[in-house]
Amino acid sequence: MYRLFYVFALLSSTSLVAQSTGFKEMYPDKTGEPFSFSIQEEMQYNLMLEECENFWRNIDNFEDLENLDLNEKKVYLKCQHDFKEYWSILDIGCSWYCGGGQDSLSASSELKPFGEINYEAGNAHDLSYKTAWVEGVDGYGIGEVLTYHVQPTNPRISEIIVVNGYVKSENAWKDNSRVKTLNVYVDDKPYAVLHLKDIRAEQHFKIAPLGYKNDGSLDKELSVWTIKFEIAEVYKGDKYEDTAITEIYFDGIDVH
Repeated sequence: MYRLFYVFALLSSTSLVAQSTGFKEMYPDKTGEPFSFSIQEEMQYNLMLEECENFWRNIDNFEDLENLDLNEKKVYLKCQHDFKEYWSILDIGCSWYCGGGQDSLSASSELKPFGEINYEAGNAHDLSYKTAWVEGVDGYGIGEVLTYHVQPTNPRISEIIVVNGYVKSENAWKDNSRVKTLNVYVDDKPYAVLHLKDIRAEQHFKIAPLGYKNDGSLDKELSVWTIKFEIAEVYKGDKYEDTAITEIYFDGIDVH
C-alpha cells in the first residue's frame, strides 16, 4: 500500500511540476512500425531501382510493352509506379511539405564529424532516416537544444513527429543515447514536455495548430517564430553518451 501511494505521489508531483512551469505533458498519440533498415536491404533496393531505370530507358514507346518476354513482363509489373529513395521519410506525391518547411534550423552544439559522416543540426530536418543530429557536449547533452525558425507564411503545424535516436542501424541506435523527454518551447515560452518511448520507430504527437493562418490576407510584416526542442532526460546508450535525434518533422493544415 505504501509503495502504491509513493508511486501515485511521484506521478502527481511530476504532473504538478509540469503544470507549474507552463509545460503540458504529452505522450505519443501513435507510433509507427519498428524500422528494419540494413545495408544489405539498401543495396537490394538500389539494385531494383537501377533495374527499373534501365527497363524504362530501353522502352522507346508503349508499343514495345506488347512484345515483352516473360522476364521483362515481371520487371514491368514491378516497376509500374515510382519509388522513393530508400532512406526518404516522405512517400512519392504531394504532402504538407509542398507548402511547409521552416526558414532555418540551428543547434546549441553538434558532434564533430567522423570522416565523411556529420552530425549537424540540419540532419534533424532533412527528411532522411539515414542521418542524425548528435549533440556535441560532454555527457548526455542535457539542456542542449534544436531550434526551428519558421516563416510567418508557413502553413500551420498540427503534428510533431519524432524519430528518436540514431535509427539507421540497430547497433547505432543501441550504442548511442536516445531522448526520454523533450521540453518544447514556442517563441521561448514553455509549451509541452514530450515523453518519448525508447523505440526505434516514429512517434506522433497531435497538437493544436501552431503558426499563423494564411488565408491570403496575412500580414507579411509578422516576424519569424521559433519552436525549440530541449533534451531533458535520456535513455543511456550501450556504448556512447552522445544523444542522437534522427528527425523531428511536422504535418499540418492550410495546404491544399
